Amino acid sequence: MNPTVVERLVTPADLDGVIEVERASFRNPTTREWYESELQRPEVCYLFVLRTEHARVSGFCAFWHVADQVHINNLAIRPELRSRGFGRILLQRVLDEAERLGACYATLEVRRSNVAARKLYEGAGCRLAGVRASYYTQPIEDALILSRATARGELLKQPQIGRR
Repeated sequence: MNPTVVERLVTPADLDGVIEVERASFRNPTTREWYESELQRPEVCYLFVLRTEHARVSGFCAFWHVADQVHINNLAIRPELRSRGFGRILLQRVLDEAERLGACYATLEVRRSNVAARKLYEGAGCRLAGVRASYYTQPIEDALILSRATARGELLKQPQIGRR
């Protein structure tokens, strides 16, 4: 196996690994049933897994592609593998996929207190777009809404020069 591979999961084959990472990463983990239902809508729902020499599922990212936007629902790396650049590799692959899909923007929510995740997203060009008060539970906490334009989104922001 290559040191790192990121690929789209299209069958439930690796959901056990995804659920392991989910439970180790989040206070209020998403259920297996949710992920199974996501796999039933491949035109909108995407689940990418990060494979490394350390684990078949070293991390994952679930996101939706709707209209001109990609919304990242969950991104997590096994706790023992964090701070090694794997999150950056996975996020970059997801942002590349957003470009390929023709999305103009990528958005996500992150706990205000999750400094490591905020640094990851901000390092990838995500910026504060808003706040969802009391969005998270266990404990109750605000979510910061982060957004990033893709190259297509940036192009659409450029002034259009017309002919006279």
